[in-house]
Amino acid sequence: MAKNEASEPQPFETVEPIGKRVLIRKDEDKKETKGGIRLPDNIEIPTITGRIVAVSAEVETMPEIPLARYDKVLFNPKGAIPVDFEGDNRLFVVEVENVVAVFRKA
Repeated sequence: MAKNEASEPQPFETVEPIGKRVLIRKDEDKKETKGGIRLPDNIEIPTITGRIVAVSAEVETMPEIPLARYDKVLFNPKGAIPVDFEGDNRLFVVEVENVVAVFRKA
């Protein structure tokens, strides 16, 4: 008997945000303070920075929203929606209103 491939869930190939949203890969949480003190494994300093990995088609066409793929950003994590895509749970769909700053080189 042939296996019915249509009934098996297929893995995602890409995640594309819709509306005024971007997909952000959150930076790793810090395990060491700025002064060089190593924190115990059960304590981490939460980060709210990351890199944009995808921009919705709507945001791409809006010149008033200066966000592009690979931009390093500071974002508000309260409205961020986690995406269980790669297993590391560092991908988040974030509304552009929750992106509060973009890091630019001078």
